[in-house]
Amino acid sequence: MTELLQVAIEQLQQLPDDVQDAYAQRLLQDLAERDDEHWDAQFAATTQQQWTKLAEQMRQDIANGDTMLLEQTLIQPWR
Repeated sequence: MTELLQVAIEQLQQLPDDVQDAYAQRLLQDLAERDDEHWDAQFAATTQQQWTKLAEQMRQDIANGDTMLLEQTLIQPWR
């Protein structure tokens, strides 16, 4: 187990059981959706209008300063 996953589990253990179950359900769903076929289907189902809307939203976020460099998100923000 990675150190980050261990930290996350330790934090989850402090939460009420129903909240732990909600996180567990989401994690299991994310793991189930991880397969390539699922993502291929998701991308294939995305319309040009949806891609355009996403691009417009990203441009607006950048213009508003609501983004950060990828490197900033990877420097262990959980510590």
